[in-house]
Amino acid sequence: MSTPPHPDPDTPRDLVGIGIGPFNLSLAALAHPLTELDTVFYEQRPHFDWHPGLLIDGTTLQVPYLADLVTLADPTSPWTFLNHLKARDRLFPFYIAERFHIQRAEYDTYCRWVATHLPGLHFRHQVDAARWNPERDIFEVDHTQLDTDGEAEALGRTYTRNIVLGIGTEPHIPDPLRPLVDAPGVPVIHASDYLTHRDTLLAAGHITVVGSGQSGAEVFLDLLRHRPPGHENLHWIGRTPSFAPMENSKLGLEHFTPDYTHYFHTLAEPVRDRLTASQWQLHKGIGTDTIAAIHDELYHRTLNGGWPDTVLTPGVRVRTAGRISTTKIELHLEHLQQHTRTRLTTDAVVLATGHRQRPLDRILAGLDPYMRRDSSDRPRIDEHFRLVLDPSVTGAVYVQNAELHTHGVGAPDLGLAAWRSATILNTLTGKETYPLPTRTAFTTFGLHPHPQVPRARPPRTLTPLVEGR
Repeated sequence: MSTPPHPDPDTPRDLVGIGIGPFNLSLAALAHPLTELDTVFYEQRPHFDWHPGLLIDGTTLQVPYLADLVTLADPTSPWTFLNHLKARDRLFPFYIAERFHIQRAEYDTYCRWVATHLPGLHFRHQVDAARWNPERDIFEVDHTQLDTDGEAEALGRTYTRNIVLGIGTEPHIPDPLRPLVDAPGVPVIHASDYLTHRDTLLAAGHITVVGSGQSGAEVFLDLLRHRPPGHENLHWIGRTPSFAPMENSKLGLEHFTPDYTHYFHTLAEPVRDRLTASQWQLHKGIGTDTIAAIHDELYHRTLNGGWPDTVLTPGVRVRTAGRISTTKIELHLEHLQQHTRTRLTTDAVVLATGHRQRPLDRILAGLDPYMRRDSSDRPRIDEHFRLVLDPSVTGAVYVQNAELHTHGVGAPDLGLAAWRSATILNTLTGKETYPLPTRTAFTTFGLHPHPQVPRARPPRTLTPLVEGR
């Protein structure tokens, strides 16, 4: 559902959102009751779509259902997961099910419900560029409206005082395997497209899964369950030294609180970079339930004697790869601890190699002269999730899930979505629109309690909404 057309295209909006994934959907939901804000969100896809290739039956979110779009900032919002259940007449079945962690497919259904009913969301709108107009003291956002075939239908420009980027991530393909993905013949599939190609993969004689995180584990388990005992023909390899469980102890999970985010932001850039690299097990490990399910499935296949035809080897990287015929791939492997090398011939490859942040440069090329960068040429981002821009730019550009290098491992975590959205809206409105907690963890990070985030700037007069908009 979209709002009626803006009555005057030259009248600036208060906020334009670029991208409609879970994080900007959270912001839109929390902004919905704020009648003093005039907001609009653009997304080039035809509808909300959250990792459809990984909605494998039985897979669950790694955060509780309270980590929905709004609850941890406003549990009274009409856009909570529980209200979604009530609207679908599913509240009592959910109560009886006693589920704290919901299935991924159910989370996707919930987000689609919000995206369908929330006004101000414009799908099939591709944002082409954003720039600062110093003469008008305003941002210009150029976009293309797409038809049902994804072709350009109309061009548009929206003026806005502020922008929020929520363009998400994209599948990461390691360089040694990149040529294989683009070539026809042998299936080389990124895990994000797994369900689309599962039948093709299952028809292959031998399958190799590359990647030792949660998605790799889920794909391996699903393939294992669909292969006949004794004829599994599955290889699972990954760079990590073990198929390691996610760090989900109660105090470990406090790294995903606002307290830790504040602390991390105060650290020096080199320290932040070292920490990010060392904390992989906080967000790239495997759920213990998934590990247990894999072991149970493998163990079950030994009941009649013999071992399943599977090889699970951590600590391995793919050096190079190539096609040795029209139907096979050869992977050149290196063991990182033994410093030994070997070759693996396979009929299909699933790349569970994760996602990387989409580059901001294309959309923000027009803002490049105003952006301040760190020593690694990454955008500097302040404590309120704003790009640090030249002081001559009076508007703000907020980012969502583009601040791992400045705010830590919580940046991509769904559990901090509502808090970050509320922080952005409090800063935007200049008041505590959503009161936020002053303490969120029992752990004190550092020898001294971290400094509190400065209060939001004083409110400024906003353009009144036109009646009937």
